Amino acid sequence: MKVLIIGGTVFLGRALVDEALGRGHEVTLFNRGVSGSAPSGVEAVQGDRENEAALRTLVDGRYWDAVIDTCGFVPRTVGLSARILAAHATAYAFVSSFHAYADWPAKGVDESFPRHLCPPDAGPDDVVYNALKAGCERAVEESFPERALIINPGIITGPGENVGRLPWWLETIARGGRVLAPGAPDRRMQLIDARDIARFMCDQLAVQGSGRYIASGIPGNTTMGELLRDCVRVTGADTELVWADESFLQERNIAPWSELPLWAPDIPEMAGIWQASSQKALAAGLRCRPVSETVADTWRALRSGAYPAPKYLQGQVPVGLDQAKHDAVLAEWDARRPLGS
Repeated sequence: MKVLIIGGTVFLGRALVDEALGRGHEVTLFNRGVSGSAPSGVEAVQGDRENEAALRTLVDGRYWDAVIDTCGFVPRTVGLSARILAAHATAYAFVSSFHAYADWPAKGVDESFPRHLCPPDAGPDDVVYNALKAGCERAVEESFPERALIINPGIITGPGENVGRLPWWLETIARGGRVLAPGAPDRRMQLIDARDIARFMCDQLAVQGSGRYIASGIPGNTTMGELLRDCVRVTGADTELVWADESFLQERNIAPWSELPLWAPDIPEMAGIWQASSQKALAAGLRCRPVSETVADTWRALRSGAYPAPKYLQGQVPVGLDQAKHDAVLAEWDARRPLGS
């Protein structure tokens, strides 16, 4: 197949490139060239997807079996790409998000749940950020009716993770000593490896699959305790995990999700965060590797330097707890519990 990937240099985009090349596909990348260098074996075309002239130069005299869009965030921008590519590609695979669903994360969603009411021509300031992905999906569906493959990933992990959630835990735990851990170790989670999403997307495109799939991994495929113990194991560090109550952490203004990455408190507003259904995707062939394998491979990738260093940013929000704040909160926790407990 001839495949055009918009993006393709970091994390899921990089995993898609590796998967496509491994299948012998002919891969073209289109991006601004600012997030990372193009892997070997691809044709790299530099350009800005917001620039209509650049898009028309890209498509001139070309046709692809599939477009894979990993970096669409604004419906108006995605719509421009989709309209111009509609006559130059058979299918358009768009990587969306759980954020497209109006009920998430308060409820565990499946593909039947309503999306946010975001129009396909919305600009970045027209609606709240969480709704923009729904508008992006509609923009793709308008230009590629019956030819659009929409993937709604959950929390993506794996080698090359650029946000830095799992990498922060690995690097923090690798330093050894006592590490603050959030809530209950048996808190069930639901993670998916970027490489498994890439494999599923390429499988679907190979059979001209279309429609919408939640790709969130299997509910309960790890717990917070198992995940952090896996980090201890793969790093070989002499680390003690100190489990502190969620209410205590919140009283100390420890921000869930950002300061202690992947910590989603057991509260009604987040009741469905680890409960999305991947049943449709699993029935269509999605295969999910063990989370322990993902942890080991991520640590290996961090040490190898084969991927761009994590940004430790989610949007504009820093990821990871400041060491001084960590130590102060840990000391408070120690002071209020019996010695040795």
